[in-house]
Amino acid sequence: MSAPATAPGPTRLDSIDCVRGFVMVVMMLDHVREWTHAQAFAFDPLDPARTTALLYLTRWITHLCAPTFVFLAGLSVGLQALRGRPVGALQRLLWTRGLWLVFLELTVVRLLIWFNADLSMLAFLQVIWAIGMSMLLLAACVRLPSRAIGVLGLLIVFGHNLLDRFQVGGFRGPDTPVPSLLGQLWILLHQGGIYPVAPFPGPMVFAGYPVLPWAGLLFAGYGAATLYGWAPERRRRLLMATGTAMLAAFVVLRYANGYGDPRPWAPGATALATAMSFFNVAKYPPSALFVLVTLAPAVLALGLLDGRRLEGPARFLVTFGRVPLFFYFLQWLVAHFGGMLITGAQGKDLSPYFQNLIQIILSGKTPDIGGPLWGTYAVWILGTLLLYPACRWFAGVKARRRDWWLSYL
Repeated sequence: MSAPATAPGPTRLDSIDCVRGFVMVVMMLDHVREWTHAQAFAFDPLDPARTTALLYLTRWITHLCAPTFVFLAGLSVGLQALRGRPVGALQRLLWTRGLWLVFLELTVVRLLIWFNADLSMLAFLQVIWAIGMSMLLLAACVRLPSRAIGVLGLLIVFGHNLLDRFQVGGFRGPDTPVPSLLGQLWILLHQGGIYPVAPFPGPMVFAGYPVLPWAGLLFAGYGAATLYGWAPERRRRLLMATGTAMLAAFVVLRYANGYGDPRPWAPGATALATAMSFFNVAKYPPSALFVLVTLAPAVLALGLLDGRRLEGPARFLVTFGRVPLFFYFLQWLVAHFGGMLITGAQGKDLSPYFQNLIQIILSGKTPDIGGPLWGTYAVWILGTLLLYPACRWFAGVKARRRDWWLSYL
C-alpha cells in the first residue's frame, strides 16, 4: 500500500454504504428467522443431515454479514485517518465509541434481543461487543502506520487458527466448574462459548464473538482504507483481483481439508449434501476459510460499485448503510415482535420470548415458537419496508446536522 495518489473523495462513499446496507438487510433475515421459524432452536440449519436446501441457504447467506460489517467498520475509521483527522482525535473517537458500543451490547442490545434482564445471563456478547472491543484495541495501535495495522490484521485473521488447539472446558450443565480468570479471558479472546462466572446457579456469559479474530478483520479494514487514496481505476482492479483470489484460495484450501477451519468437510450421499458440507465453515470464532469465502463477495462488490452512480434499489440499500446502529436496534424489534405475532396466531405460549438463552438451555426444552419458513420471509420483507422511512429520516438528520452525539448512533 503506497502513499495516496489522489486526494480522498466525498465524506461518504455510496459504494461502501450500499455494501453495508445490503449485509444489514440480510442480517435482519437471520435474526427474523431465529424468532419466527419453528425449527430455529431445534437444530443447526447448516447440518446437511437435517436441513433443507432453502433453510441452508437462508442461514448461509447471512454469514456474509458479520465479516463485512466488521471489515467496513475498520475501513470507515481508516478513511477518517486518510482524510486527515488528527491521530489524537481519532484515538479519542475509538476509545469513546468502543466503550459506548460495549455498554450498548451489555444493556440496550441485550434487552432488544431477549426482552429479559435476568442476570442468570450476565452478558450476551455478539457483534456490537466485538466491534467495540476491536476499536479499543485499534485505539491502542492507531499511532502505528496504516500499513502495519493492516498487515497485523491479516496475520491475525489467517493465523489465529493455530491457536485452536488451546481449549478451556466448555459448558456441560449445572455442574460445570468455573474457569480460572485466565480461562475466562481466553474464552472472551479467542475460543468463545458459554461459561459460568460463579458456581451454579450463578450467572453465565455467552461469548458468541470472541475478540481476537474479529479485531483482525477490523484492523485489516483500517489498513485497506489506504486504497481509497489511489487512482480509482487502480483501486477497482485491485479490489476485483483480491476478491477473486480470496474465492480461489478458499476453494483450494477447503478442498485440501488442511489448515484454515476446524470443521473438515466430507462427501455426502448427494452432490447437494457434499456442497453443504464443503461450505459449512466455522463462524464461532470465524475461521480463516470462513473469512475468505464470506468477505470475498463484499470485496468484489466494493470494486464493482466503486465510482458508479447508484440509483433505484441501490439507493434503498445506501440509506440503510448510512444508519447502521439505528437500523440494528430497530430490526431486533421487528424480529422479536414478528415472532410473537406468528407464534401467538397459532395459539402457542409466548413465554419463550421473555426468556434469555441461559434460561432456555437450562430448561432442557426446545421452545415451541414460530411457524413455516415462508412466514420468516414475509416478516423480513415487510419489516424491511417498514423500517425504510425511519432510516431515511435519520439518515437525513445525520446529513444535515453535525451534533457530536450523532457519530455514536
